[in-house]
Amino acid sequence: MHPPDPIPLFSAAAVNTGMDLATAVQQVLDSHWYVLGQQVQGFESEFARYIGTEHCVSVANGTDALELALRAVGVVPGDKVVTVANAGFYGSTAIRAIGAVPLYADVDETTLTLSPMALEQALASQPAAVIVTHLYGQMADMPALSALCERAGVPLIEDCAQGHGASLAGRKAGSWGQLGCFSFYPTKNLGALGDGGAITTGDAALAAGLRTLRQYGWSHKYTVAVPGGRNSRLDEIQAAILRVKLPLLDSQNAQRRQIAAHYNRALAALPLQCPPSVNCDNAAHLYVLRSPVRDALRAFLQAHGIATDVHYPVADHLQPAYSHAHLVGALEVTQAACAEVVSLPCYPGMSQADVDRVIGVVQAFFMQDKGPAC
Repeated sequence: MHPPDPIPLFSAAAVNTGMDLATAVQQVLDSHWYVLGQQVQGFESEFARYIGTEHCVSVANGTDALELALRAVGVVPGDKVVTVANAGFYGSTAIRAIGAVPLYADVDETTLTLSPMALEQALASQPAAVIVTHLYGQMADMPALSALCERAGVPLIEDCAQGHGASLAGRKAGSWGQLGCFSFYPTKNLGALGDGGAITTGDAALAAGLRTLRQYGWSHKYTVAVPGGRNSRLDEIQAAILRVKLPLLDSQNAQRRQIAAHYNRALAALPLQCPPSVNCDNAAHLYVLRSPVRDALRAFLQAHGIATDVHYPVADHLQPAYSHAHLVGALEVTQAACAEVVSLPCYPGMSQADVDRVIGVVQAFFMQDKGPAC
């Protein structure tokens, strides 16, 4: 008997099945216009309308989106920017690219997103901006966080790379802060077939500044009037693909939530910490468990042909490339989460049989007669 097929953490084949992407690509090829054309304009308009903002400025990737957003609100070398340390170093990369200083604040024990209490402490250091990351599809406490930033007069930038379609109190991720930053990497809930990113905003002046920054800082062709600009543009092919996929985002998010809810019900009795909520506001980008025996569980799943990953194993302030970091407190919740989180397969098009198989193997791990004590 052949062993069952491996179950990947993510399957682009499953996610993209049934989409007519070839026609979208052919339309671009037939147009002979490949950069900043009608497809980009169309996608920016449609995505802004979906998010609920007046403007969307597309860029080359999500990290560029964060960096250009920081530059647009006036962050300069030496400034402090509040962020979290458990979200993969992407915000830290953008901050450090400017020459600014990440100021790491701890996260909420339940959502693993920025803690309002920790932010309140961090604001005493007079940061130039705050990056709030929506993690795993779960939105941060935006009413509390935005109120704190508004009171302090500090720009709030949302990192929505894991929050396409997530919402809170009737407002989507990307519509709460001065700027919302998105990645369209292929594994995202709204994924291109390559790199891509965008920034949403309700501020016309910020949008105009971002359009200048994404094209070398040009005020007009070949005249650089704004420092910090670069070549960071979403190409026409990726924009055309995203226009095909955007109308399917809500239904695909619903599939993710259904899988996550099934996991939650089936695994609730085990010595695990399941995601706190997979309701209709959650984009369910990743299904992330917490377990003190995370590494043994991953090894067991791998031995049974099931892929997992850790998002993320090394906190930003402990990355070996940087020997000194500025912290607000000890980041105890952050460091505990990095040691325990594990992501299970959860993506649109995943079969019910595969979902049940993952559940069965996780249950089998904890039912071993001589399994690890939890």
